[in-house]
Amino acid sequence: MQVFDSLHAFIWRSLSSNNCNSYLIDKPPRVLIDPGHVNSFDPVAQGLREIGLENKDIGLIICTHGHPDHLEAVQLFKNAPTLFTIHEEERELVETINRYLESAYGKRAALVKPDFFLKEGTLTLKGLELTIIHTPGHSPGSISVYWPEKKALFTGDLIFKGGIGRTDLAGGNGSQLKESIKKLRELEIEWMLPGHGDMISGAEAVRENFDRIEQLWFNYL
Repeated sequence: MQVFDSLHAFIWRSLSSNNCNSYLIDKPPRVLIDPGHVNSFDPVAQGLREIGLENKDIGLIICTHGHPDHLEAVQLFKNAPTLFTIHEEERELVETINRYLESAYGKRAALVKPDFFLKEGTLTLKGLELTIIHTPGHSPGSISVYWPEKKALFTGDLIFKGGIGRTDLAGGNGSQLKESIKKLRELEIEWMLPGHGDMISGAEAVRENFDRIEQLWFNYL
């Protein structure tokens, strides 16, 4: 679905299997955020075809963190000129994914190898400028991606509509998650685009969601 000019969302709606939301910034070099699981990529591929695109048309994949439900489908771009990046502190998780792929698929596995690692700060891509924000808590190298031009924030698994990311997985940290959420609420946000669940539109609705999260969850982190 088209969210607004130059942004398409592929929202995962299945109640029986886990996968993440994927987002396409349709501006050069075309950025796909979180392609998801290999076996759940068909809805994204279909959505791309509906707007006249194929894997080879994606210039860069950004993964908000290294869990398989966000990163695994990167391997489907092995024959495309697409670059892949993730935060430098997710290096260990990426290596774990590759060990899993080798164990599960042997020589048939297309290993996930970042072309470069991200750090916090501005990422300039031709005419597109994104802000990379290190937001640990769900994992050590989790990031949120802010698109200042559109006041759009891609939060990965840090914060959702009415919920927060898990901290009980390896590398999770409740105190870090809380501080990361506090950092994000200082931004001007018109669109909150999470890794799972529904999007939130409108600055007031985004602020209300931050307030709700603080009231419901901060005492437990």
